[in-house]
Amino acid sequence: RMDQALLLVRNELPAQGLRLAALSGSCHQCLYQFLAFVPPSNGSLRKPGVAVVMVDTQHPLTLLLNGSVGDRELCKIQYHFGEFGNYSLVVKTLSASTKTVSCDLVINEGPINSYLPILFAFLVYMGILAILIVGRLFMKIDPVRNWVYKKLNPRETDHLINSELGSPNTTDSVSSDPTLRLRSTASLQRLRSLDTFRGLSLVIMVFVNYGGGKYWFFKHESWNGKLHFPSVVFSRFVFIMGTSISLSLSSMLRRGSSKQKLLGKILWRSFLLILLGIIVVNPNYCLGPLSWDNLRIPGVLQRLGFTYLVVAALELLFTRAGAESGTLEMPCPALQDILPYWPQWIFILMLEVIWLCLTFLLPVPGCPRGYLGPGGIGDFGNYPNCTGGAAGYIDRLLLGEKHIYQHPSSSVIYQTTMPYDPEGILGTINTILMAFLGLQAGKIILFYKDQHKQIMSRFVIWSIVMGIISAILTKCSKEEGFIPINKNLWSISYVTTMSCFAFILLLLIYYLVDVKRLWSGTPFFYPGMNSILVYIGHEVFENYFPFKWKMQDSQSHAEHLTQNLTATTLWVIISYLLYRRRIFWKI
Repeated sequence: RMDQALLLVRNELPAQGLRLAALSGSCHQCLYQFLAFVPPSNGSLRKPGVAVVMVDTQHPLTLLLNGSVGDRELCKIQYHFGEFGNYSLVVKTLSASTKTVSCDLVINEGPINSYLPILFAFLVYMGILAILIVGRLFMKIDPVRNWVYKKLNPRETDHLINSELGSPNTTDSVSSDPTLRLRSTASLQRLRSLDTFRGLSLVIMVFVNYGGGKYWFFKHESWNGKLHFPSVVFSRFVFIMGTSISLSLSSMLRRGSSKQKLLGKILWRSFLLILLGIIVVNPNYCLGPLSWDNLRIPGVLQRLGFTYLVVAALELLFTRAGAESGTLEMPCPALQDILPYWPQWIFILMLEVIWLCLTFLLPVPGCPRGYLGPGGIGDFGNYPNCTGGAAGYIDRLLLGEKHIYQHPSSSVIYQTTMPYDPEGILGTINTILMAFLGLQAGKIILFYKDQHKQIMSRFVIWSIVMGIISAILTKCSKEEGFIPINKNLWSISYVTTMSCFAFILLLLIYYLVDVKRLWSGTPFFYPGMNSILVYIGHEVFENYFPFKWKMQDSQSHAEHLTQNLTATTLWVIISYLLYRRRIFWKI
């Protein structure tokens, strides 16, 4: 099968059988898992004992062979098997006098290179990009450009685009080139870099949700440490949501909207997001018709909705007139985007204190206080039912085991049996922190309007600060820090690390798209303009053609990658067509 190799174990020891066990290199402090018993060889017939097992190829493995007599360890081998490879492990005695045992790993048939489809897909997309660049160069030729404009008859759409999400006007000079003039008109109303950032995160999220070619690094990590693509994209989406909150509320307040009216909009939008998450986008549909018995209450949209409610209300209630315009006197001008909002910081710090107290001080039955592990076979199997510690316990206590996610990512490597929801209650606190840091990025854009160097330098400063905090919390270690990076728990170190990267990525996109105008944000700009529609649409139509079809070989990364990239590309095309037709779904 995919991500597996065949291992033939030949036991040439006449006196004893063998017990074969394995340990994944990605499983921290785990117990060895029994794979097979290899019978002893038949000395009279000179026939070795044989056992055939399938081994995982996603991560390095440690194979342990113990003799059936006295359970003595005979040999231990560390090896990273290749997909669809065929291997033999030959166990024999080198010397009858010393009874020295040798274990030799032999490659009978070499593995395939399962990463070649990624290289091929990359070359295909680079070819498409090259064609688009050549086409853009042709567009600079006056006769060609005039002919294309005459045929397409483009209409101005940006004045209708999500009008609630305004952004500071820019006063940059506009080139006489019609293409640049069209883009400058858009920038007067909205920063393209924000939609590009959102669209980039969304496109990767769609690709990952569709399967990511079934590659392990496009799946959620089992527990601590390695930051796979799914862990990065959701946090970026939360971050840019916070940035948009700052810009949109500022825009609406400038236009004279009352705080009471805006609070009503915030409540309604949050309610719709939560409702859509529970009823429309619910993974428990795979268990049959949705009913209260198996309704998953937490979820991605639910967490986004609640986070939006808290952060937007916090910004609305404590925003100060004249703060972003610079009319208020500040004791420290360098902190003008922070000091006027000190009540917000107090509130966020209080939330973090609550998270720390619940995580490390709440007694959890049968588990050590402050436990942050995956349970199952982790921690040498001492706490099999303690998955997620306090976070898992709170969800199971308040929501019930049947109303949370039933197949956490830790169940594969750590063989956990307890349900655990990565979008649970306790982790929402740190999601609010992530959105609040994105809100801070929006305030920087507002306070330093058109001051590109100031904006980018402050993005760098915030990134460095978050990086330092992450280094302290994790001790620059995967497992040994005070608070390891963990997306399932949404630990503080995870938030600070992701916000460090988010500030840097936003800086790069802002520089390329809005400052230097070297990139229009295409194609990510278009799904960023219709993010809710694309997200819900890709979930609802996931199992429908042309987003999914019956494969000839379901054990092929190439076929899965082709299907998943095709589906993701289709949503980018759909979002572009909707953009051209001025169709934007907002709630």
